[in-house]
Amino acid sequence: MANPGLPILEFITRNYQNFNARATRDALFAYWDHIQAGGRMYWAVAGAMSSAQLGITLAPAIRAGLIHGMSVTGANLEESLFRLVAHDHYKDFPDYRYFQKQDDTRILNQRMRRVTDTSIPEDEAFRVVEKILVPMWQRASESGDRRYWHEYFYELIQKLKKKDYHGKVDECWLMAAAKANLPMVVPGHEDSTFGNIFASHVKLGECNASIVKSGIEYMAGLYDDYKNLSKGKGIGFFQIGGGIAGDFPICVVPSIKYDLEQRAKPWAYFCQISDSTTSYGSYSGATPNEKITWDKLTEKTPMYVIESDATIVAPLLLSALLECKANPKAADRLIAKSRLEQKKSRAR
Repeated sequence: MANPGLPILEFITRNYQNFNARATRDALFAYWDHIQAGGRMYWAVAGAMSSAQLGITLAPAIRAGLIHGMSVTGANLEESLFRLVAHDHYKDFPDYRYFQKQDDTRILNQRMRRVTDTSIPEDEAFRVVEKILVPMWQRASESGDRRYWHEYFYELIQKLKKKDYHGKVDECWLMAAAKANLPMVVPGHEDSTFGNIFASHVKLGECNASIVKSGIEYMAGLYDDYKNLSKGKGIGFFQIGGGIAGDFPICVVPSIKYDLEQRAKPWAYFCQISDSTTSYGSYSGATPNEKITWDKLTEKTPMYVIESDATIVAPLLLSALLECKANPKAADRLIAKSRLEQKKSRAR
C-alpha cells in the first residue's frame, strides 16, 4: 500500500473524480484544510442517523476533535441513547420494501417501532430510559431547576453503569458529546418520543414545563456559543439532511448581525449531504447559493452539496478524516498530490 494508515483517503483520492464522488472528495479536502488551519466544525444532523448507527464513526470523530458543536433532532439525541441501552434487542427488517400493512401491524404487536429497516424496542429502550429520566424531571420540578433538553440526556447517559450497556459505549456519539460537554442545540425536541412523554407528564401535573429551556433560549445561548466557536479561523457548517436541525443553527449568523446588531463572522465552510431534490420553497432542497441572500453564507464560503445517501457518505467521510487526524503529514502529502493531478487535468 502506497500510504499505510490512509486506505480510505487513498481510495477517495484515486476513485472519486466526478459527479457526487468529486463533491465528496472536495468537501473532505476542504474540511481537513479548515481543521488543519485551526478552524472548528459544527454538525447539523437530521433524519434517523442515530438509528442508522452513525455513532460508529461520529463518536470517535468527536473524541478526535473533528466536531466542535452540534444541532440534532430530539429523535437523533434519544436514539443514540437507545442504541447504547437496547442495541441487542433491536430487530432488522432488510425486506421492509415488500411489507404489507399486516407485517407492520405484527411489528407493532411485538412492541417494536420500525425505522426503515430496523426497529427500536419499546420496553428495552423507551421504558428503560423513562424510569431514569422521569424522576430527573420530577426532581427538577420540585427544585425549580431549569436546563436545556440535551443537558438532561448528558447527565443521564453519564449516570449509566456498564451493566446497563447493550451497545458499544465507544460507538455512542451522545456519550462522547456528553463527556466533551459539546455545545449543542436540539430544536423542535417536542416532537421526539421523550418530548411527547414529557408533555404527558406536564399535562398530568407531574412535571413543570418550565424545567426545560425553550427553543428561543436555545437560540439565545447559541449566540454566545457561535461567538466562541468562530474565534480564530472560524467555524464551518456540516449538514446532514435538512429541516429544523439545519435551518435553526445556520440562522445564528444573520440573527446576530440584524437582530442583535452585532458583528458576526460568516460560516467558514458549508457542506450538505442530502437526497432531497431542489424544489420550490424547500429548505432541504435549497441550493447553498440561496443562503447567500439570507446572509447565512457569502460568495467566498467554500460550499459543497453531496446529493447522496448520508448513511453511505458520512461514515466514509468521517473515516477518512479520522485517518487524516491520525496521520496528518502523510494526509497532507496525499491531498497535495491529488490536487496537483487535478490541476494538471484541468490544464489539458
